[in-house]
Amino acid sequence: MLKRINWTLIFKTFAWVVCLSGVVVLMSFVSVKKAAVKCTNVKILIPGADNFIEREEIDAILKQNQGVLIGRKLEQINLDDIEDKLKSNPYIGFAKVYADMDGVIHIEINQRQPLLRVINAGNQDFYIDRKGLKMPVSPNFTANVLVANGNIMENFSGKIDTLHTQLAVDLYKTAEFIKKDSLWDAQIEQIFVNEQKDIELIPRVGNQRIILGNADSLEVKMSNLMAFYKQAMPKVGWEKYKTINIKYTNQVVCVKNELDSANRAEAGKAPLAKPVVPAKINVIDSIVKDEIAKEIKTEVAEKPKVVVAKPKAVAVKPEVKKVEKKPEPAKVKAEQAPVKPVVKPVTAKPVVVPQKKVAAPLTTAAKAKEKVKTDTKKNK
Repeated sequence: MLKRINWTLIFKTFAWVVCLSGVVVLMSFVSVKKAAVKCTNVKILIPGADNFIEREEIDAILKQNQGVLIGRKLEQINLDDIEDKLKSNPYIGFAKVYADMDGVIHIEINQRQPLLRVINAGNQDFYIDRKGLKMPVSPNFTANVLVANGNIMENFSGKIDTLHTQLAVDLYKTAEFIKKDSLWDAQIEQIFVNEQKDIELIPRVGNQRIILGNADSLEVKMSNLMAFYKQAMPKVGWEKYKTINIKYTNQVVCVKNELDSANRAEAGKAPLAKPVVPAKINVIDSIVKDEIAKEIKTEVAEKPKVVVAKPKAVAVKPEVKKVEKKPEPAKVKAEQAPVKPVVKPVTAKPVVVPQKKVAAPLTTAAKAKEKVKTDTKKNK
């Protein structure tokens, strides 16, 4: 009978009951603590460089929705309602509101990040953010992003909305591609839609229009444009062509200017006019243009070239050997390589060999004296 009992199931059920009981007890303690704790401070965190919404605006939303928060009990403050109110703001993409046990209410906000500014055919002005949603233009802050204008039929209702036309989707994809590449982000100044509904790219360096067509095969089209920049532009110059057509993925079609720069200066004609840009968009100065041109030239220099190596005469410098002075014999160390001894001429002195003294022959008088001495010794 005992073998039929599922002890594993019983153990799991008991564990779940204990956990749920603990959660209920903990929540009861939290609710009791929350009823007694008052709001002491409100901390607002808004990361990012864009300033579509300021702390003052957040404070105004809080006062309008809940009134004065500091000094009130936490149980009297509806945090969920505050969070929903913040999320309804068109410039706020994410909002999180919570309170700790010290009575501090934390508000974390992430702003929407615009990617493209659009001025449609009806002169409506709005942004497209990084998620492909339309958002209104702020009267307090202008984002430094690409501008698209011309024959654009995408309407804007003034609220957060999705893109409805294929052209607007293509503009969003094009802006996203350009933003990801540092070179194109620096080179492309504006996007224009012509009467044929073709997307045109307006560069900062050069007076030509780049006809992109649509957003299909963007990577291939821009690779063709980069190859054209590397091969043709250094030879013919930036003012040679009026249009560069890359809408066909397998070729680049160019139309030359009717007048080159010298003739245009003589005729007094202005260069090709670019599409109208809103007054709020800053015009890039010549220093930035020079930097972009240098960056493109750097790309050209880094391209590997096939060069047939030819033998070249290499000038060989004569090898100069250093003449080392021979050290003096007193300074030569024993560890050094053997050196022939330097023999100095020495004046040889005659060697004197000591010889035994030979007694000189005695005279008659000397013999007599010697005999007297001998006899005296004997008498003694």
